[in-house]
Amino acid sequence: MNILVLGSYPDPQGRKRVAAGCPPHSPFRISHSHRAFTLVEIMIAMGILALVLAAIFSSWTAILRASKVGLDSAAAVQRARIAGRIIEESLSSAEAFYANQRYYSFVAENGSEPLLSFVTRLSPSFPRNGKFAGLDVRRVVFSVERGELVLRQKPFLRDDMDEDEKKYPLVLGYNVKEFKTEFWDTRLGDWIDEWKQTNQLPALVRFTLQFADTPYSKQVGAEVTKIVSIPSVGVAGVWQMPRPLPTGPGTPGVPGNPAVPGNGVPGTPGYQQPNPGGPMFQSR
Repeated sequence: MNILVLGSYPDPQGRKRVAAGCPPHSPFRISHSHRAFTLVEIMIAMGILALVLAAIFSSWTAILRASKVGLDSAAAVQRARIAGRIIEESLSSAEAFYANQRYYSFVAENGSEPLLSFVTRLSPSFPRNGKFAGLDVRRVVFSVERGELVLRQKPFLRDDMDEDEKKYPLVLGYNVKEFKTEFWDTRLGDWIDEWKQTNQLPALVRFTLQFADTPYSKQVGAEVTKIVSIPSVGVAGVWQMPRPLPTGPGTPGVPGNPAVPGNGVPGTPGYQQPNPGGPMFQSR
């Protein structure tokens, strides 16, 4: 009698064979459709994924860095343009009265601590005008402090600046490499970098502003150079003080002399009320 034994038996090559008649889900049945990844293959896949993620991250950071540099450069150029416009506007309205020269001095300094100070009539749209409402004539002081171009203002009749302006000036620009002012000398016919005639207004002012991209950069990122013509001239003292009209013999308006309409000022010596019936008003 032949007996069929269910199970496995070794073949000549050492592999187990499933005997005929084993169920499909028997643990002794060989299946070639379910094969797993080895540890080496998993590590290789993870390495490739890490390289792809690193490339994506580096590209994204480069884009962000380039965008920040571009925005900073555009902001620096715009800030330099605004600062140049503010200086130009204030210089265009500078004024001086010689009878009160101690209030209207024009001061300019170059070097490591540049400074530009003068009295001007400012428009309502000038920065911080709301703080000085109604006081359009103010002294402005442009200076460079710790690499920043700052602006301070005060009413021109005040001797000292208030604490708020001293501690918290208006910052017009950062990373300033140079702030230089030059003045046209009519006698030499050339530009000079020192203005010694503080009791007079220069006819032409040329200023240069240079900004860097970063505080530690030596390269100039933005530069503004403008020539401003100051249209006003100093008002002489004799024009500020009222003068009495002449009252000597032969002067119109003096008793005994014919009165000329329009000559003389009411309330001043030598003024005579015109007579409408007099010979000066008779029709010819």
